Amino acid sequence: MIKHLLSRRQFNASCAAFGLSLPTMSAMVAVKGSARVLGTGAASKTAGRTVKAPDGTTIPALGQGSSHLGLGRHPPAVEEEALRIGISLGMTLIDTSGNYGNGRSEELISHVIAGQRDRIFLVSKVEPNQLSGDGIARACEASLARLGTDYLDLYLLHSPVPSTQFSGVVAGFEQLRTAGKIRAWGVSNFNSGQMEDLFRVPDGHRCATNQVPYSLNYRHIEPAALSWCKQHNMPVMAYSPLGGDNNLLVGDRTLAQIAATHDCSAAAVALAWVIRSGNVIAIPESGSPAHVKENAVALSIALTPRDLQTLDAAFPGPFGAT
Repeated sequence: MIKHLLSRRQFNASCAAFGLSLPTMSAMVAVKGSARVLGTGAASKTAGRTVKAPDGTTIPALGQGSSHLGLGRHPPAVEEEALRIGISLGMTLIDTSGNYGNGRSEELISHVIAGQRDRIFLVSKVEPNQLSGDGIARACEASLARLGTDYLDLYLLHSPVPSTQFSGVVAGFEQLRTAGKIRAWGVSNFNSGQMEDLFRVPDGHRCATNQVPYSLNYRHIEPAALSWCKQHNMPVMAYSPLGGDNNLLVGDRTLAQIAATHDCSAAAVALAWVIRSGNVIAIPESGSPAHVKENAVALSIALTPRDLQTLDAAFPGPFGAT
């Protein structure tokens, strides 16, 4: 912008291949018993939080971003384990792009979804500079090859282009959909005016989502883009739902106080707020198994009217508390 389960590939072979030390392996094992561990009952309870696309497709309300995965922040085996854990806890949507680490994010994700593709709602993106000629089809084929799959559940235009190009973009997406390469398509970082223009072109109304930044401390989309999407029965996909790298919410005192009443982390409260309406999908990113477990708790949190009032006062929207 804009990434968990537990089926593992031979752990010892992975450790040897990636040079994981004994302390690193110990940390991975320890994390399974740390944080707030969700058992089978909790996992089945959280898996029910979903959002409906305009065509009736059911989409998980909480997914996983991946813009920094595969780039060396954590050992690859740890990041893969984080994704697997998230999947096991109901975060079965995985969002990626061919330009994340020049494809390394998609390649890492391919190891995670192998053998369980039918459980995953897989999202990738095409860049504005890839649109000419048959560029959309070529970019999609490259992503499919890196991901080791023959279809995407959702394919997004990563950022806006001039509205004069919308009809060509939509036609390219529709060709991929007809061919079975993608099941749906959408856009990212569009404002309400651009969405209006998109809907004016043939098949523009088939857009499944608009992926935009949205968090307690970034509520700029509420008056226009979020409202427009709600009016058109289109879910919003929120990237950076915890505030983004340079403005993280997890240390906020108000969030910590509300988290204490729910016996969860501040991150879980922040994510529960983002998905509170039933029309927003949040895609937090984490290469840490412990953080993924904390995030997944958001699926089982019911914020009270008092919680929401407190958060509105602490994080007023663009026109004051809403």
